[in-house]
Amino acid sequence: MRTESLIPATERRELKDRRKTATVEFRAQMSFEDETNPWLAQEARFDFAAHKLKLDDGMWKVLRQPTRELIVHIPVGMDDGRIEVFTGYRVQHSISRGPCKGGVRYAPDVSLDEVRALARWMTWKCAVVNIPFGGAKGGIICDPHKMSQGELERMTRRYTAELMEFIGPEKDVPAPDVGTNEQTMAWMMDTYSMHMRQTVTSVVTGKPVNMGGSRGRLEATGRGISIICDHAIQHLGMQVQDCRVIIQGFGNVGSNAAKLLFEKGYRILGIAEYDGGLYNPNGIDISALLRHRAQAGSVVGFTGAETVDPHELITRECEILVPAATENVITSRNAADLKCRILCEGANGPTTMVADDILAEKGVFVLPDILANAGGVTVSYFEWVQDRMGYFWNEAEVNRRLDLIMTEGFHDVIAYAQTHNVNNRIAAYMLAIDRVSFTAKQRGMYA
Repeated sequence: MRTESLIPATERRELKDRRKTATVEFRAQMSFEDETNPWLAQEARFDFAAHKLKLDDGMWKVLRQPTRELIVHIPVGMDDGRIEVFTGYRVQHSISRGPCKGGVRYAPDVSLDEVRALARWMTWKCAVVNIPFGGAKGGIICDPHKMSQGELERMTRRYTAELMEFIGPEKDVPAPDVGTNEQTMAWMMDTYSMHMRQTVTSVVTGKPVNMGGSRGRLEATGRGISIICDHAIQHLGMQVQDCRVIIQGFGNVGSNAAKLLFEKGYRILGIAEYDGGLYNPNGIDISALLRHRAQAGSVVGFTGAETVDPHELITRECEILVPAATENVITSRNAADLKCRILCEGANGPTTMVADDILAEKGVFVLPDILANAGGVTVSYFEWVQDRMGYFWNEAEVNRRLDLIMTEGFHDVIAYAQTHNVNNRIAAYMLAIDRVSFTAKQRGMYA
C-alpha cells in the first residue's frame, strides 16, 4: 500500500538538487562557520563521491545517517565535594562490515556534530584499508587538563556504565583519542569487565600492553603516515633525500611520524606546535628534540632550531606537509598560501572542502585522512584480533602486517583515482562507499 513519505517534499527536492549539483556550486557560497563544520564537510564529500558512484537513492539515505546516536549526562563527584554533570556522546554510524570502531575524546569543544562526523569518517577509514569494522565515535565535554586522575576515572567509569548495552567486542569497540590514553582504556575495560563478571580485554583497544594491548599501537598512526609518504614519493618519482617535511602537531601522531620519517632520511624542516614553532632549513634533529621535550615538557626552548610563528610555518616551502593535530587547520583562508607538493593528513579533517578545491587548482597531491592516518585503527584491529585469540605478536610482526595493509590501501586509492579521474580524497571516499554499500546490499534490509 502506498503511504506518504515521512521526508518533507522540500527536503526531498533539496536532496535531489544537491545530487544534481554534486555539492560544487554551493561550496562557494558557504560561510566560514559552515566550511569548518565537520559534519557538513564530510556530508558534502560523501554526497559528491556518491554522485560519482551513481549510488541509488535508498542506499544514499541509509549511509548518510548514523545507525544510533546516544547522549548521556554523567554525574561525577569532584574532589572538592561538588557534584558536576558532564555531557557525553556515542555515535555508531554503520555495522554493515562488522562491529563499530572508534575513539573517545575528552575536550571542552566536543559536539554532537563533531562526533557524528568522526563516526562516519571511521566507517570510510576502515573500509579504505579493508578491515572488518564500521565507524563509531564518542566524547565527553570536559577539560581533562583541569581534572584530577580520580575525577577522570570516576567520569570514565560512569560513562562506560551508561554505554554498557551498546558497546562490546561484537558491538562497538572504543579506543583512545584526543584527551584520552591507555589509562582511560584500562578504566573502560575494567568497568565493562566488572559488569560482565569476567575479564573482557577485547572490549576496547589502545590498552596497556600488559592488559592485552598490542605492541606497536602507540606508534601505529605515525608509522602509517611514514609508509604512505614512502609510497607517495615513489609514485611521484621523488627521492627521500630530496624531501623536506613540515609537521603541524607534535603529539603522539606528529612526533612518531617525525621520528620515523627522520630515521628514513627525510629532512624535517619545521615543527608547528600549539605553543610555538621551530624551523631549521638544514633539518631538525628529531632525536634531540624528543629528548628536549621529555625534559622540558614542550618543544619551546629547543636550541637546534629557530623559533617561528606556528601558523606561518605551515605555509613555508616544503615537499611534504603533515597536519597532525586537529580539524580545520587548512581552510579557504590559508590554502592558497601553502607551498607543499604533498599534503599528508595525519589528523582527522584538517582540510576543509573549500580548501580542497584550492589545493586541487594548485596541483597539491593530497593523501586524505581516511587513508593516511588509518595506521592507528589498523593496529587497533590487530589488538582486537590478538585479544580474541589470546595470542600476541611481536612488534616486528605487527609492523610487517601494518605495512602490507597500508600499502594495499594506498594502491587501491590511487587505482580508483585513475580509473574514475578524480582526486585522491574523492577516490578514497568512492572506494569506501562502494565497499560498504556492496556489503549492505548483500546483507539486505531487515524489516
